[in-house]
Amino acid sequence: MAQTSTTTAGIDTSKAKLDIVVHGRDEGWEVANDLPGWRKLVQLLTKAGVKRVGIEATGGYERGVVEHLRAAGVIVLVLQPIQVKAFGRSRLRRAKNDTLDAALIAACAASLEEVRSAPDPRLAELAEQLTFLEQIEDDIKRFKTRLEHLDKPGLRRIVLDDIARLKARRLSQIRHIAKQLRAHHDLAVRLDLVMSIPGIGERTALALLVRMPELGRVSREEVAALAGLAPFDNDSGQYKGQRRIAGGRARLRRSLFAAALPAAFRWNKAVMALYARLTAAGKAHNAALIACARKLLIYA
Repeated sequence: MAQTSTTTAGIDTSKAKLDIVVHGRDEGWEVANDLPGWRKLVQLLTKAGVKRVGIEATGGYERGVVEHLRAAGVIVLVLQPIQVKAFGRSRLRRAKNDTLDAALIAACAASLEEVRSAPDPRLAELAEQLTFLEQIEDDIKRFKTRLEHLDKPGLRRIVLDDIARLKARRLSQIRHIAKQLRAHHDLAVRLDLVMSIPGIGERTALALLVRMPELGRVSREEVAALAGLAPFDNDSGQYKGQRRIAGGRARLRRSLFAAALPAAFRWNKAVMALYARLTAAGKAHNAALIACARKLLIYA
């Protein structure tokens, strides 16, 4: 395994505190996961000569310290939990506590040769608002499911009012995100370009731009894998297993899958032809829609 000469540290994140270990050294610290703690952390990392930091994605608790460290000029690698877990298994690591987790994250980050550039901070700010929009859509689905099991007119009116309120909020949130994105000329051009594809509306285009900042800079195979829309081989010897999609950015994949259905039946002639050809060849409806979603992504 190639090792980087850059001094690297690992951070194990929790809601209240951060545990930090410098790779290859006995140095380690614990600071609060708040602004004073982040400032102290920058001082400690600078004094130790740390130029690169690995941190595990923890559902948002890492967001503040990541932004603060990047603003201070530290290279930050945000690692996926499955990535760190697999690295630990390859090293036969079983013991677990906060300090050991930080050391494992540091070792994992130090082993990585390819360092991706930090995401566009403008899109990072919009990602949280897009997540809120997706949560609103999830709430609408739940209320619609609840409505199916209600018979009393009074209760149905309450749920219908809630659905109408959430739909209005959803539309308002879409307009708000689009307005913020269009405030930047380059992003506005990209948004209009993606929306020019038949079958991709404003909602899907926003998801593509915010969730896939690599769009236009990676190959069609890479972009499909990043979105979790690439069918992976499952073969061994004479055995030929069924290809399945796995991993990737689940929120973006759901947005594309939702756009694939109307595109395959109404809006995009090429996607309609693809769906018809696949189903005629015996492919299941969902498998054909996944292929259509991947086609929309490749067009973008």
